[in-house]
Amino acid sequence: MKKSIVLLFGFLFAAVTLYAQDRPPHPELENPAIQGINKELPRASFISYENKELALKNDKKTSSKFHSLNGTWKFKFATGISNRIDDFAAPSLELTDWDEIQVPSNMEIQGYGIPIYTNVSYEFYPEWNFKPPYVNDLEKNNIGYYRREFDVPQTWNNDQVFVHFGSIKSVGFVWINGQKVGMSKDSKTPQEFDITKYIKPGKNSISVEVFRWSDAAYLECQDFWRLSGIPRDVYIYAQPKVRIRDFYARTTLDENYINGVFELDVELKNHTGQKASQSIHYEIIDTEGKVITSQTKSVEISDSIGSLNFTAIIPDVKHWSAESPNLYTLLITNSDKSGKITEATSSKIGFRTSEVKDGLYLVNGKPVLLKGVNLHEFNQTTGQVVTEEDVILDMERMKQLNVNAIRTSHYPQPSFFYDLADKYGFYVVNEANIESHGMGYDRAMGKSLGNDLDWTEAHLFRTRNMFERDKNHPSVVIWSLGNEAGNGYNFYQTYLYIRSRDEMRPIQYEQAGHEWNTDIVCPMYAKPQHIEHYANTYTDRPLILCEYEHAMGNSMGNLKDYWEIIEKYPNLQGGFIWDWVDQGLIDENEKGDFWAYGGDYGPPGTPSDGNFLINGVVFPDRSLKPHSYEVKHVYQNIAFKSVDLENGQVEISNKFFFIDLSKFDFSYKITANGKIVKTEKLPLVKVAPQESEIIYIDLKGVSARPGVEYFVTFSAKLKTSDGLLPKGWEVASEQIMLPMEAPKASLDINKSGKVTYTDGENIDISGKGFSLIIDNHSGVITSYKAKGKELLLNEFGPRPAFWRGTTDNDYGWRMPRVARLWKEATEKAPVASSVKVSQVGSNVQVEVVYELDSLQSTWQTLYTVMGDGSLKIDNELITTGKNVPIIPRVGMKMHLPSTLSNVEYFGRGPWENYSDRNASTFVDRFKTSVADMYVPYIRPQENGHRTDVRWLSFSRSDGSGLLVIADSLIEFNASNNLVEDFDAGPNKDRNLQHANDIKPRDLVELHIDYRMMGVAGDDSWGAMPHEPYLVRPSAEGHKYSFTLVPFNSAKEMELILNH
Repeated sequence: MKKSIVLLFGFLFAAVTLYAQDRPPHPELENPAIQGINKELPRASFISYENKELALKNDKKTSSKFHSLNGTWKFKFATGISNRIDDFAAPSLELTDWDEIQVPSNMEIQGYGIPIYTNVSYEFYPEWNFKPPYVNDLEKNNIGYYRREFDVPQTWNNDQVFVHFGSIKSVGFVWINGQKVGMSKDSKTPQEFDITKYIKPGKNSISVEVFRWSDAAYLECQDFWRLSGIPRDVYIYAQPKVRIRDFYARTTLDENYINGVFELDVELKNHTGQKASQSIHYEIIDTEGKVITSQTKSVEISDSIGSLNFTAIIPDVKHWSAESPNLYTLLITNSDKSGKITEATSSKIGFRTSEVKDGLYLVNGKPVLLKGVNLHEFNQTTGQVVTEEDVILDMERMKQLNVNAIRTSHYPQPSFFYDLADKYGFYVVNEANIESHGMGYDRAMGKSLGNDLDWTEAHLFRTRNMFERDKNHPSVVIWSLGNEAGNGYNFYQTYLYIRSRDEMRPIQYEQAGHEWNTDIVCPMYAKPQHIEHYANTYTDRPLILCEYEHAMGNSMGNLKDYWEIIEKYPNLQGGFIWDWVDQGLIDENEKGDFWAYGGDYGPPGTPSDGNFLINGVVFPDRSLKPHSYEVKHVYQNIAFKSVDLENGQVEISNKFFFIDLSKFDFSYKITANGKIVKTEKLPLVKVAPQESEIIYIDLKGVSARPGVEYFVTFSAKLKTSDGLLPKGWEVASEQIMLPMEAPKASLDINKSGKVTYTDGENIDISGKGFSLIIDNHSGVITSYKAKGKELLLNEFGPRPAFWRGTTDNDYGWRMPRVARLWKEATEKAPVASSVKVSQVGSNVQVEVVYELDSLQSTWQTLYTVMGDGSLKIDNELITTGKNVPIIPRVGMKMHLPSTLSNVEYFGRGPWENYSDRNASTFVDRFKTSVADMYVPYIRPQENGHRTDVRWLSFSRSDGSGLLVIADSLIEFNASNNLVEDFDAGPNKDRNLQHANDIKPRDLVELHIDYRMMGVAGDDSWGAMPHEPYLVRPSAEGHKYSFTLVPFNSAKEMELILNH
């Protein structure tokens, strides 16, 4: 999508010329009492086939009773209700001046109207003066007119024919051959119409008038792009005159969770106008093709509706769960009184229970943990149009990251999504297409729509549509009444409706809190201490976080902390990360490709909530981010814990609930300072679900050596392919430090050669093969040469640094304002309050002191220059004042030539990590480049950090370079950009940036840190990093030391490290 195209069809948010209160509401567009006209009742998703063989294959494209209307349609765009095209559906209308558009699609993505992103507000009321059911000025409403022809086969003459729209948003009026058929307002469930009386054999025309906004938009105030159009599949299908209208297969387990309990309701509809006798036969077929139970019943339909009920007990049935998604095929045939099959259909079913019992959420009797994500319907190119391939890719990525649960936020997904969830194994919280966030939660008259009786039917309409379509899917284990829409009478009614149709599956609703109309307490963004308080206070219902860990930008700190608490208490049973994928639309400008977000489209005044929809576990193209791997690690279902490491004892725990560990290969490696010294495979591990076992690792030949750290790293991989995961996929890993250490021999710094200095405007220090200059005014090293090669760029030597590129979470708690004095202290040109030089034995020491008066702090650096050219740097930051803000980072920064581009380090990696997000990164030796350490977050911000670093090096192509050796653990960043490049200033929304704004500079900016604060993750609108991951000012001081050592070759570097 190109901005220039979109803007051609934009509308201006100018003053409203005819205010909503000055006119009556539109009888169809602004009337919540009318949710549909001639819309078919909702039903389970299925297609009729002419025989059993085709029904068992269940590929609708092979059915002679199915015809897709996807593809190219004629299209006309208009703005304003006075510009409606009255005769748009007339068969004789000339269409030569109409455009063409693809269906399914969003109008705005195709260039008609402006893509708008808002989170809470209603975009058609940019001044927040909402007046439901009005949609403000109808003259600003966008209208899309769709036309195409289709053929009706002669063989359908005696059939009942329907048109199916998977979605029309916000409202669509459907016409066939110039006759108005009907309309419907729920944009995320099917809209089906009986078109039998409107069609004829051969050529026919279908026309749809789509309005971008209607009263329905008040219940579709979700946190996503506000787009419209026909974004899901369109097709026509035929059924016999006496047809299967719907069926409800309840597939549960007995009270001992052993045998399958099967109950089937089949509803027939008779369109003949006469009595009809029909027989319904069902079969349940296993994966080997064996029929395990079947039954036939007949019914005489004297009017229009006939119903049949079947029951059966299936001994020792294979259970369905996300871990073992065992499915059976339910085949249903409909026969006339002569015994001829008139239609057949099939559906995958799975036997499982899903219930709240004794205060716990149970699947098949087990208190499972939901390791979930929230999922929006999104594609970086097509907007809110997704394919089966898109969903399979999502599910593949989720399986790779050990995700086992999906909340369909905040609306039902396309029907094929549930088929795939059944097949591959996901626990689905299926959520009704209801969110009226902009109206708030006040139950007073005229406030929240959840307690407004004028909107009761609208709430029930959407709830029925969701339930009836998806009721047969084993993956749907929990129903959700909606999201952020207040609570009250309307949600009491929707709860009662679902409970009347489904006696077992839990129903949840976040806004119900602890009220009776939620079976699960499901808060959003409750902090770890809050859920722990719940666990210790309440026992009647489980708590499952419907949203947590807001993954906006560089985020997802303290995920491990959440799960340590969740796994501690039985009634804490997981949560759903917000959310799965960044909703960035691929676009381009003069700087190249980028992912667009709110504010990138439309003229000034277009409503926008900026990049608040860029909060995914994965990027828009489903590539992984550094924090994706943290999800994988924390969500893994196999744990490794030290028991008695001196004797090689380690405990392996199976966190699965239904499978043992025999399907995995286990191995381990032992490293010494990052070098592998032993690799072994473990014998067969068959730990039962929720059990543990002690295993032994071989420590022969591994003994303490001075300066050597030993780690054992465990790995569990699939023995064979499993669903979407290939053979050899690593499902779990862990690293444990071995208790084998010996003191490192101290270096006699006076034996490395003589160092001399002269003191003047600069302090000139030199020794054999090196020289160093310190500016007496600034206290900064301006030159550092070894073997004639300059190690610094543009005299930019080490100096105190306290700032980082501000993250989205930083903006949430106002860090750029709260901690701005630390930024000023970082960016201000250094001026030393004192510089003292002295000869100490063979070495030269320079003490530099900086007084940070505005922060009531003092920074002191002691440089010790040694005869081999090494430079030891001891730093201390002391803060004596009170009410000094939190410090984003404590460290030093320096600029190196860009030729020092090769990076090697011994610390946590291989990907970016922070103090509150490094459980997935293990200590090892890693080789990379400065360029590859960059993480291109969609809105540029802090990136590329590494923690628990022992040493790091930067080298040229000839092997020479600079080594940094820490006295204790340090952290670092290395970038071809300045921190300032990733800082959007005090208000990021006034300085919208994208990844293509970042161009590498001809430098390496190196930050060597004592500590950087964590990235946080509880939310992005106020939550700071947790206390253990903050850097608070201290009167006792923050101290750390490291040594810079030039080297001439990789071999020399190894000799230095092994000294």
